[in-house]
Amino acid sequence: MKAYLPRVADRQLTARLGRMGAVVIEGPKACGKTATASQLARTVVRLDQDHTARAMLELDQGALFAGEPPILFDEWQIAPAIWNAVRREVDDRSERGQFILTGSATPRDDVARHSGSGRIGTIRMRPMSLFESGHSTGSVSLQALLSGEAQRGVSAEIAYQGLLERIVIGGWPELIDANESDAREWVSDYLKQMVEVDVPSLGHRRQPRRLQRLLASLARGTGQPIKLSELAKDVGGGEAAAVSTIAGYLDTLARLGLTDDSEAWRPHMRSGVRLRKAPVRYFVDPSVGMAALGLGTEALRKDPRAAGFYFESLVIRDLRVYSEPLRGVVESWRDSNGHEIDAVVTLPDGSWAACEVKLNPRDADAAAASLLRFAEKIDTSRHGDPAALCVITSSGHAGLRADGVHVVPITALGP
Repeated sequence: MKAYLPRVADRQLTARLGRMGAVVIEGPKACGKTATASQLARTVVRLDQDHTARAMLELDQGALFAGEPPILFDEWQIAPAIWNAVRREVDDRSERGQFILTGSATPRDDVARHSGSGRIGTIRMRPMSLFESGHSTGSVSLQALLSGEAQRGVSAEIAYQGLLERIVIGGWPELIDANESDAREWVSDYLKQMVEVDVPSLGHRRQPRRLQRLLASLARGTGQPIKLSELAKDVGGGEAAAVSTIAGYLDTLARLGLTDDSEAWRPHMRSGVRLRKAPVRYFVDPSVGMAALGLGTEALRKDPRAAGFYFESLVIRDLRVYSEPLRGVVESWRDSNGHEIDAVVTLPDGSWAACEVKLNPRDADAAAASLLRFAEKIDTSRHGDPAALCVITSSGHAGLRADGVHVVPITALGP
């Protein structure tokens, strides 16, 4: 059995249990939700494996709650009735830190499922960041950057080939020590399970070829604002699929935690330039897109443009992991003149930072100029000054440039 590697969500879960009666951890299958929850749970009920436990929901609910808290209900969406039972139990006990629920799919809103507001907190987990997997020093803190602190640090020594391997292998806990060949087979099987079992289980007619074409289309467009109509043409082949069909598939993939798009950031602007609204498409982990295309590091080495987009996908994943405990949101920004910024991280208090992602450190000058030009377009009298402007690269040293822009290797970034 592999030793547990600490996760960014560990402290978040501890803190949330100290404030709420129950906490639900959401995220894609195999990202480590159960392992993280099990570090604090004293009783574990595996609803996906324990038929008796599911039957007890109707026959003897009280027995399900007899264990020592925190009680973990793993894969709670398998037995959705547990949600209301937990909510009622939280009300009856009036104590904090009683239950943890983990789920690999988010059920659609149900009139019979009452809101957990004020009773059930939510944490989003994703595959492991480079800091969590031991491939980043974490010497540059995203939280400190968002607090306006100048950051310097050293990066982990990872060669270019090693970084490409992290893109293909991904942040799945099961694959931390895997080689590329084994990892590609694992992620391919993972996707096959999604296509043939998980998506149909959420109400879609089984159409594996159509879904595979959609995944491949999303993979080819990683890091780009692809419209539904464009996806429909790809999926439909000679005859375009209905946009409503594609929208339904995308909703299901999001509910399974497989996709993780960046919505458009809508700040106050100094000019009347029109901003683009289409979301930028990403998978929850870059390895998913690589598996959907059946490609590995050799293909990335031969196609620097694709390598750049997939490096961006890895960076966006890590930014989301590090911003999650801060309740931060990672969005994108694009205007009608073609100016774009890869990531804008915004906190609930209004603090924000903008990041450009460049695989080649030699592109840092152009990226910094783009960030400064972008900052001049924002009406800071209404939206506030950026806490930080950052160029995130693949290697090098982390520090603050003379123009006020941070340069941060992804192998130095951490929470």
